[in-house]
Amino acid sequence: MKRYVVTGTPGAGKTTIIRQLEIDGFSVVEEAATDVIALWRAKGIAEPWTRPEFIDAIVSLQQTRERRALDATAHIQFHDRCVVCTAALADYLGFARTPNLLQELQRIQEERVFENRVLFLKNLGFVARTDARRITYEETVHFEEIHEQTYRDLGFQITLIAPGPVSERVKQIKSVVSVERT
Repeated sequence: MKRYVVTGTPGAGKTTIIRQLEIDGFSVVEEAATDVIALWRAKGIAEPWTRPEFIDAIVSLQQTRERRALDATAHIQFHDRCVVCTAALADYLGFARTPNLLQELQRIQEERVFENRVLFLKNLGFVARTDARRITYEETVHFEEIHEQTYRDLGFQITLIAPGPVSERVKQIKSVVSVERT
């Protein structure tokens, strides 16, 4: 099975793209950070991202979802972010990379869990605030730089997916995956 990471900054359209890929019949794996935020908020933690243990909580949920997603019938699987994104988030937030995070980064590289080609959605030129997304557009631009560099530093090749209609972005992703399949 080929596992591709679909990534980008908050508000870049990842979830919408992932939903369309799922509707189109692809196997998908959900993003973890938003769910960790929702859970911690339900437990009374208003801003989970201010706590260093937030990073390990994301890593743990990512590991669980990745391992549960071993769908033997799928040829291609799309992951809404991965542990490399979590490393970029730790860097952006100013947290040290935890031993769990470092171990998981090493594991995905050694086991070649994901395809080396990352589908990086460029920001849309704005960001809509939500309960889980409290980042300004200027902050997303800064995070985008860190995020992209983190992937490059770990040896991934990045295919930039330009802003545009969902159908065009999905078409571009399918084209990349089709080319790599042959």
